[in-house]
Amino acid sequence: MSASQRLLHLLQYRSLWTHVRRKVTTWSPVGAAFNAKPFRRLNLFEKNVGLFGVPELSCPEGFQAATQTALKNTEMLLHRACSCSPGVETVEYFDQLSDGLCKVADLADFIKVAHPDPEYREAAERTSIDIGTVVEKLNTNVELCKSLKNLLDNTKVVAELDPDTKRVAELFMFDFEISGIHLDDKLRKEAVALHVKLLDLSNEFLMGSHVPNRIAKSVIPNHLQDHFASDGSFIQIGGLHADSPDSFLREIAYKIYLYPNADLMECLEELLRCRYKLAKLVGYDSYGHRALKGTMAKNPETVMSFLQLLTDKLSQRTAKDFQMMRDMKKKLNPRNAELMPWDHPFLSGVLRAERYNIEPSLYSPYLSLGACMEGLNNLFSQLYGVSLLSEHPGAGEVWSEDVRKLAVVHETEGLLGYIYCDFFHRRDKPHQDCHFTIRGGRWCRETDQYQLPVVVLMLSLPHPTKHAPTLLTPGMMENLFHEMGHAMHSMLGRTRYQHVTGTRCATDFAEVPSILMEYFATDYRVISQFARHFQTGQPLPENMVARLCESKKVCGAADTQLQVFYAVLDQIYHGKPQNRSTTEILKEMQEKFYGLPYSPNTAWQLRFSHLIGYGAKYYSYLMSRAVASMVWKQCFVQDPLNRDMGERYRREMLAHGGAKEPMLMVEGMLQRRPSMEDFVDALVSELNPNFETFLMDSES
Repeated sequence: MSASQRLLHLLQYRSLWTHVRRKVTTWSPVGAAFNAKPFRRLNLFEKNVGLFGVPELSCPEGFQAATQTALKNTEMLLHRACSCSPGVETVEYFDQLSDGLCKVADLADFIKVAHPDPEYREAAERTSIDIGTVVEKLNTNVELCKSLKNLLDNTKVVAELDPDTKRVAELFMFDFEISGIHLDDKLRKEAVALHVKLLDLSNEFLMGSHVPNRIAKSVIPNHLQDHFASDGSFIQIGGLHADSPDSFLREIAYKIYLYPNADLMECLEELLRCRYKLAKLVGYDSYGHRALKGTMAKNPETVMSFLQLLTDKLSQRTAKDFQMMRDMKKKLNPRNAELMPWDHPFLSGVLRAERYNIEPSLYSPYLSLGACMEGLNNLFSQLYGVSLLSEHPGAGEVWSEDVRKLAVVHETEGLLGYIYCDFFHRRDKPHQDCHFTIRGGRWCRETDQYQLPVVVLMLSLPHPTKHAPTLLTPGMMENLFHEMGHAMHSMLGRTRYQHVTGTRCATDFAEVPSILMEYFATDYRVISQFARHFQTGQPLPENMVARLCESKKVCGAADTQLQVFYAVLDQIYHGKPQNRSTTEILKEMQEKFYGLPYSPNTAWQLRFSHLIGYGAKYYSYLMSRAVASMVWKQCFVQDPLNRDMGERYRREMLAHGGAKEPMLMVEGMLQRRPSMEDFVDALVSELNPNFETFLMDSES
């Protein structure tokens, strides 16, 4: 980089609050980069390097060229995979096949939802469809499957395979089996047709689950109409308005937003029928049994046992939580004191605020985005010897000017990979926090180098203003740490095969690294290293952090029980068919596993979009939280910045991606094999009060 380029780089990331920082504090380079407002590029003659540095993607048409190149390489690798002798080489060709297609498909899957230019989004959508079609064909390619089967049937060769190679071979075979490769021609065609139909039904349900419901304005009291979007003589209700202090408004929103749509109801029930039919066709008792193979839980019976045991152990606390909510509703609304599902989120928030002063605006000045990124950098440096270095992206490398690029660098291993941070609100950008794998890590025998992982973290934070950097609420800060947990899982893994890189592991294990980061985000020993007022430089008081942590336990049993209810519903829907509607099932499960009354003529399941991406696996969040809790308490609670423990965590849990059985990774970290009861006890113990907090509050 020339001297003039370095000067330009510094000018572009100059902070708007330099005069404040000179007085009170100095941000690290990564902190300064995220507290700065991005400047437009000044070098008009800089060559366009293409999205993510892929030269073809300097224009939308480049997606077609990238697709054609990937398909050409696929043909070549397909021939090699089918003709090579059984051995390690077979698995390597399979992984190269997978990698070549994933590098294009994963990038396209991200661009089609994130790029502000509709031409890019449409081109990416076409690429996703084209690559998806090829993948479906490969999953039913008999010759390709035969090559892998010849390997796995050769006991002598299998005995000589290293554990990672053997596991990846078995995972590829599992993909073949669930596509019906072992069936005769007629049944295989039926399985392929079911796959295609399920793709269409899944898209239809996902889109329909987010569509607002309309109702005539005349039905809604005039003083409440302004709370909803207007559509001529109708109003549109596109959410539950769960945080509204007006109980009548919450009730209206709940009943109208969840009013059943007959077409969407049929779509969901047909989707569940097709999933069951496909699972039976390829040899499983139910879709749940098919989905849970290879997870920590292993099967639906274990999941239901876990959820029932958790319900039993929470029952008294849940009842107390609901009674507190009833008392609060009676206090706020004496004429309508019955506790209903639309009351839970609002009243639990009121109870937290009443017991602990946790107004987000009190915390935000201490949690500038730059400060939080500096905190993450410090944490990773102390735990793993890893630094986050802000890099200036090339022309055309990012899809929006406010996207930041981070190089992840280890003190001895060097560059580990790249994280693109798409953190700010943008029109037409999905309003959800996500981690996207753009390119998986793998050892490339053809180049004798490691293919560095590339990921995107997507948040929806407010932009900085003239007077302040982006200031985060505690919830936003925890979400940032959560998503960065996923990113570091991708960065710190050094798997031989991309098929099992980073977060490509069992769903009920994938959330462990991200949830564990939430514990670091709420530990004062970590927070005290970075949380300071953006104007005065004063640190965030310890008692404020303690109150925030304790506030989460208020109504915590009821909140957990609600998640149990959702997980149970997901399991029942994906079990053996029952001769009743999804609404009848919901009504029974709500009574048994939640406790608040079902509201007639509502169908919450039609808004349960997780049924698509997390079908039969919604329990995963609870199980991952249990594991994260156990790891935190056993390994980090004494010293959250302990380098030896950080290295052990990387070695036992992060390094393997999906190349190792998930429970074996947990066992390696905890030095024992936990039972389902251990998981339940870990979740229940999270709700126990910390009496030190009460002492701290009384002293202050």
